[in-house]
Amino acid sequence: MVSSNEYGSHTWDLLLTVDHQHEGVDKEFPLQVTGDLHVGGLMLNLVEKIKIAQDWSDYAFWWEQKKCWLLKTHWTLDKCGVQADAKLIFTTQHKMLRLRLPNMKTVRLKVSFSSMVFKAVSDICKMLNIRRPEELSLLKQSEGTLKKKKKKDKNSKEPATEDILNLCNSPVSSGLPANSGLYSKTMTPIYDPVSGSPASSTMTWFSDGSAAEQSCSILALSQSPCSPEMLAEMYQPRTLADKAKLNAGWLDSSRSLMEQDVQEEDQLLLRFKYYTFFDLNPKYDAVRINQIYEQARWAILLEEIDCTEEEMLIFAALQYHVSKLSLSSETQDSTCESEVDEVEAALSNLEVTLEGGNKSNILEDITDIPKLADNLKLVRPKKLALKAIKTYWFVFRDTSISYFKNKESAQGEPIDKLNLKGCEVVPDVNVAAKKFGIKLLIPVADGMNEVYLRCDNEDQYARWMAACVLASKGRTMADSSYQPEVQKILSFLQMKNWTMCSQAASEPENVDMKPECFVSPRYTKKFKSKQLTARILEAHQNVSQMSLVEAKLRFIQAWQSLPEFGLSYYVVRFKGSKKDDVLGVSYNRLIRIDMATGDPITTWRFSNMKQWNVNWEIRQVAIEFDQNVSIAFTCLSADCKIIHEYIGGYIFLSTRSKDHNETLDEELFHKLTGGQE
Repeated sequence: MVSSNEYGSHTWDLLLTVDHQHEGVDKEFPLQVTGDLHVGGLMLNLVEKIKIAQDWSDYAFWWEQKKCWLLKTHWTLDKCGVQADAKLIFTTQHKMLRLRLPNMKTVRLKVSFSSMVFKAVSDICKMLNIRRPEELSLLKQSEGTLKKKKKKDKNSKEPATEDILNLCNSPVSSGLPANSGLYSKTMTPIYDPVSGSPASSTMTWFSDGSAAEQSCSILALSQSPCSPEMLAEMYQPRTLADKAKLNAGWLDSSRSLMEQDVQEEDQLLLRFKYYTFFDLNPKYDAVRINQIYEQARWAILLEEIDCTEEEMLIFAALQYHVSKLSLSSETQDSTCESEVDEVEAALSNLEVTLEGGNKSNILEDITDIPKLADNLKLVRPKKLALKAIKTYWFVFRDTSISYFKNKESAQGEPIDKLNLKGCEVVPDVNVAAKKFGIKLLIPVADGMNEVYLRCDNEDQYARWMAACVLASKGRTMADSSYQPEVQKILSFLQMKNWTMCSQAASEPENVDMKPECFVSPRYTKKFKSKQLTARILEAHQNVSQMSLVEAKLRFIQAWQSLPEFGLSYYVVRFKGSKKDDVLGVSYNRLIRIDMATGDPITTWRFSNMKQWNVNWEIRQVAIEFDQNVSIAFTCLSADCKIIHEYIGGYIFLSTRSKDHNETLDEELFHKLTGGQE
């Protein structure tokens, strides 16, 4: 007979597994529990039964079958849904992880496997002294992007120990809270004004011990150029579908690493996911600037982004300059603060351009809407591969271009009026050939209309190009970012103008340079080594006086000037379509691209977006825009959650401002990106 007390107790056996390193001690412990026992009580009972004196504070229960953590210790087992068949593992929340940084350096550190990835990345960035962690995320390298040379694969999976930077002793890495005043604006930094690296005493802001100093000094320095052989072994996308593979492996920011099958000692890539670099400052951002530079450098070398031959040589010259200064001891000795002032002025211009500018007189913006009026050549592509080129009188007012037969007829009706809001603006420039063209892809009901404008000189091109770029975003020339945009374009053209430079390039024979390290493999096949060296040295004349930080920032700025900058590609199938297309996701728009030709079909701006949602059952993203425009598509090259998070993430980043830049609204980020699966 069973007593009434035992019968009414509702106890049941639960087998718990403990993940510990003690030899000769059991790892499985059966406990008698009841449904109303809370998780914290279960942990206490288990620790008492283990009878090992150690710090268990970092341990929590991982539910193997459900792939979830039981972190709400006040919840009862009944509320969690735990029953006798549940496989619970009592394990540490912080585990070792290998991260490959944008500069291809691998660091090994302790990361929270129970926090959402958004929080884990924030903690990682504190360890690495990288501000603005919301711009980065973790990426699983997809199998399609791994080189298929079997002999190399065996060695590449396990990098050599000496190549791995161990950062497992810093406070954040150990699971301790990080200093909340980490990047306070009231700090008086001690920094090297040329390299931008914080001096050792500045390390006290970030964390204790040599780990932080070691990481900052190494991660803020540019890596030596890789060999052409190593470059040839790396994955180089050839088509848009190949480029889509690069973006397939982003982790879900609203779930933990363990929930996404990441194991201890796995290797992930830490990358800048969102291409909106906010508040770059050489005083505090030595590591961040260097890592952005490195990500841009590899994107150019591996042809993840297209550029012209002229642009490739400029990128090569800047890389050569950075490489030279990084190896030079003079960099470490210089203390000239005026160079930082110049860099900050350039940054200020860059910031205004990226943020849409809110630094000028507001009254001026409202009352004075400038206009441009000039003779330009209009090039209209004809169907029989012939181009009609004719000069007209063009007037740019607000966000529209009107053109007339001549200046005298400008008072009457225009021949045509082009509304540039929402259009794509593509530069078509060859400085050496004196070609200054602007390609406009203007949205119409059935796709995009192509219009080419040809300018006479650099100044005219810079003014019209800047106006077109702003108009495409719905802004006029009265916007405070117009003049900085003009200056940025002129500065980039000046760098391209190296063939006109009177100073003779150094004799290639006297220079110790491996030019193949600074250009993509396509150009090493096209030119002989001596030719490349001579051309890189010619281009180097225009950048040879730059400081190290300025050269890196110019490289970043030139990267941002490329037409494809900031586009992340995905293969999708639009609702009602019978063929696959490519969707480009940028910081301010979505672009539907023809997979075969690479031509843009339609552009949709985030500023015109009313709402977006996901039908999780059929994995379909649906978006509504102004003027009753709606689209829906399924994603074929990745999970639709990744695109959903990209859109929400960019909208979240657009809410940042310098007035409250110390804290991140994590709740808002998850609200915009999390989705309701």
